[in-house]
Amino acid sequence: MGDHRTQLEEIRLGEYEYREVQREQLTDTDLSHLHSLTDQRCLRVSETRYGWRIEALSTVGVLVLDHIRLVIEPKTAVDGSRLISWLCYALHLPLPHAATLRRWDTDPAGFTDLVISALVAECRTLLLGGLRRDYVRRDLVEPVLRGRLDLAAQVCRQYGQLDRLHLRAFERDAAIWENEVCGAALHLAARLADRHELARAAADTAALFPKPTNRAAAERMLARARYTRLNARYRPAHAWARLLLDGGGVDDLLVDTGHTADSLLLRMETLWEAVVRRMTIEVAAEMSGHPVPSTGGTAIKVSDDLTSHSPFRPDVLLHFAGTQPMLLAVDAKYKRYDSRSVSAGDIHQMLTYIAGYSPKGTGAAVVVHPSPTGATHRRLRVTAPRGQLAELHVAGIDVRLPPQDAEKALADILAPALHSTGRFQAAARRMPQPRTAEAGSGPAPRLVPTRREAETSSPG
Repeated sequence: MGDHRTQLEEIRLGEYEYREVQREQLTDTDLSHLHSLTDQRCLRVSETRYGWRIEALSTVGVLVLDHIRLVIEPKTAVDGSRLISWLCYALHLPLPHAATLRRWDTDPAGFTDLVISALVAECRTLLLGGLRRDYVRRDLVEPVLRGRLDLAAQVCRQYGQLDRLHLRAFERDAAIWENEVCGAALHLAARLADRHELARAAADTAALFPKPTNRAAAERMLARARYTRLNARYRPAHAWARLLLDGGGVDDLLVDTGHTADSLLLRMETLWEAVVRRMTIEVAAEMSGHPVPSTGGTAIKVSDDLTSHSPFRPDVLLHFAGTQPMLLAVDAKYKRYDSRSVSAGDIHQMLTYIAGYSPKGTGAAVVVHPSPTGATHRRLRVTAPRGQLAELHVAGIDVRLPPQDAEKALADILAPALHSTGRFQAAARRMPQPRTAEAGSGPAPRLVPTRREAETSSPG
């Protein structure tokens, strides 16, 4: 199971780091895959004097090529047990059941084993409750008649003899698409897992599911997936299976183009945008606010006679109906703004949002970034000869906390952002009193079995 992996040379690098490999280490197929990922801005590959230079961007995970195994590690170190809660939070999934939740190890395997551990845990939960069965059409050969007689097969294969009957009948079986998707993902996980004990657990669990279909068929099943009260309990397992099989999840979270077996890439920027979008919407709801689309009448458009420009769209645009209705733009930035200054480009972008949604220039905007050292709150005041133009609130979310505790820290930052406009007081006064929590403590995340509507976001 792991023999092929042990023969590969492993190369590790972090986000926005690079490594140089010799020319013979990359085959033509590898270069084709790498150039495809370069076009999707997952990484960069360029030719050097002695070989090739591979530079990582914000996409992390494992990329298996013909001769090397490239491991891209995230720049924001998060404990494995905490990261699984953030992934579930972004995917609107419940945490794996406590009976199957084990120690989530992120070192040295990284995100690959983390996703596989979640998949195995959810599939074992399905086994404990019993796999769902449904009626499946079967082509059978029986000595007695049941179901419908296949006349064409009976005439062509039995020449009219009646000792064996070709039938078409419907039988209750576990070989339905819900179970086949899990089986296909588990078989892939057994090849992809870095730790041998996890690979064995995935293989043993896969043996308890119906024989899986091929990967392409499983992808088509997931694309056509519909959930009712009969199969709703399969949704968490399918969400983790989708990350391994077809690059789905949170807004095409994974990029797995061209790799059929052992690659798993996680786009951290997209993951963080999904986390911030859900967290901001839930916090705003406690303050009588709600999201509105940043398209149509609320879009900030750029017109040009020579070419077209993409409109400015914040990740979340919140509407608050106070004494005077107002709009507040919130943007997710996957950057370490807890240890460095906000870039000029991000300041200009947020000023555009403020100018578009606060015509008098007295508004505010919020930037949300991950902070592995604790919650932070910085204020940037933009002034001009005529006075203050705007105030930017830079919120650092402590990723060591459970998502629900991190919501409280964001709520403490949104309230000053609303007060800074000088036009909105009522809803801010309805804000619940903040409650402090230590890192790693607090109640278990709420179970959210269904995905909520989210606003369309633009690249940060």
